[in-house]
Amino acid sequence: MAKLVAKTYGDALFEVAAESKRLDAFYEEAEGARAVLKEDADIYKLMNHPKIVKEEKIQIIEHIFKGRISDELVGLIGMIVDKGHFAELDSVLEYFINEVKESKNIGTAYVTSALELSETQKAQVAKKLIQTTKYVEFEMHYDVDAALIGGMVIRIKDRVVDSSIRTKLNHLSRELSKIQLKVGE
Repeated sequence: MAKLVAKTYGDALFEVAAESKRLDAFYEEAEGARAVLKEDADIYKLMNHPKIVKEEKIQIIEHIFKGRISDELVGLIGMIVDKGHFAELDSVLEYFINEVKESKNIGTAYVTSALELSETQKAQVAKKLIQTTKYVEFEMHYDVDAALIGGMVIRIKDRVVDSSIRTKLNHLSRELSKIQLKVGE
């Protein structure tokens, strides 16, 4: 259900932004709204409080965002609150942000390596990803996981390229366990 809500509202926001030729402005506003919501945990408490009626919740949203972001985005957030989907608001905004990036051929890559990569290595990874994908630019996220032993794991959307030593050892171990040793022949 949450994915359907995110897609429905995210697509609607994307359509409004594209039609009004304000994708960049809406993108920045969506990122800003997400940041505000993440900074203040009390907003979630208020929006989920059973004794606060929807009209008051919408007024709270308008008080927080009116004049800071476009009326269209304030209206969308108000509609999401009115429909009882405030819990999915971050997913809606994230979906919209990802759609804007996709429309501009900007990919998001999550790279996990066994050791911290140097700036040169990071640049090489980004360059290789641009050469081997449809994207013209990447938003890169790096992480270190010593359990990989060596190599790296790269995730772009739902695609994963795993060249870690840990995975190679696991594959080798599975293959070796399939071999039946014949003793005494």
